[in-house]
Amino acid sequence: MSKKIPGLLAVLAGSFILAACSTPSTVTTNDGRTDYTADAPKTDTDDGFVHYEKDGHEVKVNKSDVERIEEVN
Repeated sequence: MSKKIPGLLAVLAGSFILAACSTPSTVTTNDGRTDYTADAPKTDTDDGFVHYEKDGHEVKVNKSDVERIEEVN
């Protein structure tokens, strides 16, 4: 039993580190739609789109259609 404790602690520590790296955000479009994302959207793409994941699917929105992107605390 005592051999499992260090492994469990390592898994928990790794989980906390990964959770600290995520940056939940909201993406608001010009038409008023707001999407909540688990991570910050990618805005430095060469294709003119903002990329983010929502409900397990990749979403692409034209940069000109995005009103604002805000980090959620």
